[in-house]
Amino acid sequence: MAIDLVNTQRDREDDLRDLEGLRALLVHRPHLGGRIAHRDLDAMRELRAQLRAIFDSAARGDEDDAVDRLNTLLIHHPVHPKVSRHDGQDWHLHFNEAGSIPDRYAARAAMGLAAKIASRGIDRLGLCKADGCEQVFFDTTANRSRRYCSDRCAGRPSVTAACDPSAPRVTIPAREGGQ
Repeated sequence: MAIDLVNTQRDREDDLRDLEGLRALLVHRPHLGGRIAHRDLDAMRELRAQLRAIFDSAARGDEDDAVDRLNTLLIHHPVHPKVSRHDGQDWHLHFNEAGSIPDRYAARAAMGLAAKIASRGIDRLGLCKADGCEQVFFDTTANRSRRYCSDRCAGRPSVTAACDPSAPRVTIPAREGGQ
């Protein structure tokens, strides 16, 4: 949830420019449904900035600052879990059934990010390395090698190099006999 929210803002585009953008973010989260207002949109933009700061701190190698920022979110948006089973699903956790949409979103996003950091490490938080891309991601590779937010961005450097006439070319000599 944290990544989804942070990635609603790109260089010149903001998916949260209006209430329709917020509705689009929430469409796959019916548990966060309800009436939304401009104050909710403002609160979600503020939450986005707070979550982005966590990723930025982690990218700079300032783990203490990143964790301090996350802990602040956890304090301001406490999680109230309960075990539930419904709709043919096994037992699972539900969080914060009360509060505003931004408060419930913040509690879940902060708790989810905290759980991932605690189990996999804060160095798994990443900022896309593609030129012009500002998206964030959580690196789930075994060797912590992810550098891009998507396959599309991962292909950009090779596409750029292939189109650059000054890029060095590799030629493979033909085998004798024309094969």
